[in-house]
Amino acid sequence: MDVRRYLSAVACVLVFTACSKKSVDSVYSDNSTLDSATCVGQSIQNKFIVQWEDGKFTVESAENAEAFKKNFIEPQLESIRKVENDRQLQLESTSAVEAYGTYDSWGQTMVKADSAYAQGAYGQGVKVAVVDAFVDTTHPQLSGRVAINYGEIPNNGIDDDKNGIVDDYYGASFVSSPGSTSTPSPHGSHVAGIIAADPSKGSVRGLAPQAQIIPAQFIANDGGGSLGDAILALQYAANRGAKIINASWGGAPCVASLRNAFQELERKGILVVVAAGNDGRDIDAYPEFPASFNLSNQITVAASTISDFMTSWSNSGFNLVHVAAPGEHILSTVPGATTAYMDGTSMAAPFVSGTAALLWSAKPTATAQQIKAAIEQSVDVTSGHEFKVKTRGRINIQKALQVLSQLVP
Repeated sequence: MDVRRYLSAVACVLVFTACSKKSVDSVYSDNSTLDSATCVGQSIQNKFIVQWEDGKFTVESAENAEAFKKNFIEPQLESIRKVENDRQLQLESTSAVEAYGTYDSWGQTMVKADSAYAQGAYGQGVKVAVVDAFVDTTHPQLSGRVAINYGEIPNNGIDDDKNGIVDDYYGASFVSSPGSTSTPSPHGSHVAGIIAADPSKGSVRGLAPQAQIIPAQFIANDGGGSLGDAILALQYAANRGAKIINASWGGAPCVASLRNAFQELERKGILVVVAAGNDGRDIDAYPEFPASFNLSNQITVAASTISDFMTSWSNSGFNLVHVAAPGEHILSTVPGATTAYMDGTSMAAPFVSGTAALLWSAKPTATAQQIKAAIEQSVDVTSGHEFKVKTRGRINIQKALQVLSQLVP
C-alpha cells in the first residue's frame, strides 16, 4: 500500500550526539527538528516508540512527553536505547481495476513460476509474513495456507503461549485506532493471495502455493495506521519465524525507529520485500521509506505491465529500486471468498516474496543475501524494455533457481 508523500533526503539525516553518558534527552527525540512539510506523518503526542537495549520495541502511552520522560524513561534509562514519538500514517489504498480480457495468471506465466514446480519447489517450509491490512484467513484459497500458532488455543481470551498477544492463533492485529469503517480493506488479502493462494480451491494461482502466511495487520480498514503499529507488526512477524516479510506500503516518516526495526530484521536474517511506490517518482532523488533504506536483506520492487514495460505510475530508481515484477491487472483473493484485479507496486512486491519462498524451499540453507543476489542476478533484460531499476530487469524464477544453485551448491 503506497502513500503520496515524498521525503527530502536532507530532512531524513538524523544527527546523533556522541555522549559519554546516556541521558533522558539523548535517548528521546520528539522529531521537532524535522521539516514538517517534507517529513510526513503527524506526531502522536501521547504515544511513544521505545527501542530497548536488547533490540525489542514497545509502544507506550503517557499524558504528555514530560510525564513520559520523568515517569517512564528516567527510571529505566539504562535499559532504553531510543525513544521517538509515534506518528500517524494515512495510507492510500491501491486501486481495484476492471480487467478487459483474460489476465488470470499472466504474471505467474511471465516470471516462469512453473519451472520451480517442476523441481519440486512450491514454497514448502517457508513462512511469509504479510505486514499489511486485514487478511481474510477464512477465504477458501487462503485458509489452508495460514501459519497456525499451535501455542495458542483460539478464541479463549487467554495468552496461552505467553508472547504478550491474546488469541494469535492465525495471526495478530496491531491496529491501535480502528478507523472509520468496518468494511475490511481488500489489500492484505490480495497481497496474501499473490504469494500463496491454493490453486486447487479457486482461480488464483499463488506463486508459492505451499508457503505459509503469517498475517500481521497494522493498517486499519480505512487505510490509516501508525509507525509504532507497523514496527510492532514487523517484530511479531520475526518472532513467529517469518523468513520473508512483505511490506506493500510506504510513505513512512524519516525517523530512526523504522530503520532500526529494519536493521533488527537484517540482523535476524529475514528478507524484507518492499513496494517502491505508485507515484511515478525517482526515489533516488525523492526518497520514500521504507523503500529507500537499501539494506542488505531488502529488495525494493517496481511494477511491470502485461507487455513487459514499466508502468507509468511505478516509482523507480537506478540505485534504490532493485527489480521489477508484474503489477498491472493482477488477479488475487479478496475478503468474502471472492477475487478481484488490482494494480500497484503493492502487487509487484508479493511476486518477489513468492519468488523468494520458492527459492528458499529449493535451497533451505540459503541466506537472505543469497536469495536476494539470485533474484537480482537473474532478471530478464530485454532491449527496448529496460526498467529504471538497479538491475534494469524483471524477475525470472527459472533463471533465479539456476543462479541460486551456483551460490548454494
